[in-house]
Amino acid sequence: MPKSVAYRLVEPALRIEEPVRLVCREGRLDSLLAELAVNRLDMVIADRPMPAGLNVRGYSHFLGASSLSVFAAASLAATLTGDFPAYLDNAPFLLPGEDVATRPGLMQWFDEMRIRPRVIGEFDDSALLKAFGQAASGVFVAPSATAAFVCKQYGVQMLGAIDSVREQLYAITTQRRPIHPAVIAICQVAREEVFGRAA
Repeated sequence: MPKSVAYRLVEPALRIEEPVRLVCREGRLDSLLAELAVNRLDMVIADRPMPAGLNVRGYSHFLGASSLSVFAAASLAATLTGDFPAYLDNAPFLLPGEDVATRPGLMQWFDEMRIRPRVIGEFDDSALLKAFGQAASGVFVAPSATAAFVCKQYGVQMLGAIDSVREQLYAITTQRRPIHPAVIAICQVAREEVFGRAA
């Protein structure tokens, strides 16, 4: 999940009346769910719902969805000629890692558009991917819900949107209905502010 989205989701938990000690962990979904199962975590925020067939009692709460946008540094964007998305064919591209939920949809979109970008690198970490994008190493995608932030933070420009590929986020908890005030605050902000405007 992009760090900018994670921050916007989690930060409101620090503003609730009840004092909260925030501990953020990053890792693969299966290992985070194992920690959730033994009550080491109150919630996991993931780009997919809880997988079926796991021996973990958990519930997926849909937070929202956003289309993807395509970004590039101005110097790289200036070399792309023609119309979007055709000019992405053979363009240097920074691809999300294999464990990122939007990757299959992005690859399918490339096939449908008959676009074969030149993959420069694959990144599990979205912040590192954007740092390479900022350095004009390649074109990259990020959720449209974060477009203004990405452009400002990384000094890149948005080239276009991929409306058919959507990033979805879920809060996974051990309760059917969240009861922890911080979890409730996070779910509310996700639905009303983070994704409410850009979904």
